Amino acid sequence: MLSIGEVAEKSGITTSALRYYEQIGLLEPPQRTSGRRMYEDEVLGRIGTIKLAQSAGFQIQEIKQLLDGFDSGVAPSERWRAMALKKQEELEEKIEKMARMKKILANSVNCECLTWEECFQEIADRG
Repeated sequence: MLSIGEVAEKSGITTSALRYYEQIGLLEPPQRTSGRRMYEDEVLGRIGTIKLAQSAGFQIQEIKQLLDGFDSGVAPSERWRAMALKKQEELEEKIEKMARMKKILANSVNCECLTWEECFQEIADRG
């Protein structure tokens, strides 16, 4: 059994984040011993999954769906596959937008344009 402080330290998230995850249903409320939260070791794996999903761009609702929103007969790999395909499309769009912004920023370093419109047009002309 791990205290909330130990879980926070081992998982790399704050105790307030742990309490928040409990509040919104990402984590089951742990057992309490003398009023203190005491977690099973397995919570670290679930937190790792939550952190991975967040870093991949999943929103809280999507993570809840991924972890608990499927029939228990649906394997985790199938859950990931279905949601990953959708998320891949979203990420591709973001990557494209970020690449355009990167070009704008790179161009602005040596820019001598008088307006942003000129900079945007110059980038558009370059392709």
